[in-house]
Amino acid sequence: MGFQFINADRDEAVAILTFNRPAVLNAFHNELMHETLAAMAEFEADPEVRVMVVRGAGRAFSAGFDLKASIERKMDDVSDVERQMQLQYDFIMQFWECPKPTIAVAHGFCLAGAFELALACDVTVCAEGTRFGEPEVRFGTGIVAMLLPWITGPKQAKEILLSGEDRIDAADALRMGIVNHVVPAGREFDKGMEIARTMSRAAERSVRLTKRAIHAQYEAMGMAKALRHALDIDVILNAGSSPEKLEFARIRREQGVKAAIAWRDARFRL
Repeated sequence: MGFQFINADRDEAVAILTFNRPAVLNAFHNELMHETLAAMAEFEADPEVRVMVVRGAGRAFSAGFDLKASIERKMDDVSDVERQMQLQYDFIMQFWECPKPTIAVAHGFCLAGAFELALACDVTVCAEGTRFGEPEVRFGTGIVAMLLPWITGPKQAKEILLSGEDRIDAADALRMGIVNHVVPAGREFDKGMEIARTMSRAAERSVRLTKRAIHAQYEAMGMAKALRHALDIDVILNAGSSPEKLEFARIRREQGVKAAIAWRDARFRL
């Protein structure tokens, strides 16, 4: 497979997908998302692949959706927003909907859309020092895939999502059930591959049908409908405006993304 913004590899029965935009902390732009969708489709169709591992190159798993790319994107009306949000939703949820087990291996930053993607994976391993969070409400936008309330408790999910908390450390992520394992930095990929190889040696049909049965529990509770409703709300947020969103956009346009993020974060320093 030949890609520009991801690497797609195989280690026996384990497929390994690596986000490869290290200069921008593997921020997700449309090209990377389309490449990931294509690679995942090939992995799913390959009978030799039993498990998928996803990780990030360089200093981070990912800082989330690319804010710089969003400046250049045509978003003139609601239909433009809907198409963009649908792409982002499909990009995240393919890891949940994949019939084969998916394992996220996180280090450095795992924020916003990347945090949601890690939640969508069946298992998440992270390095000590990894920083998680969902800062969207701090600059007037919303959550693409509202998975957190389904993974952790409602009190914890509300505190994180309603404050835009983006400094959750690895130990707290483990306590809240956001990750399965925390390991010393540099050992996270080895741990993820250890789990992947164990799953790949189990009976393929049993693994596939057991994952389907687990997800049926969520469907019985209305998860799919709830996620679609949350996505509709995210479209409304992104198509509309607020003082915070306008100011963030102005600074981002005039001074760059780094300055806009500094303005956002300065408002929440105690």
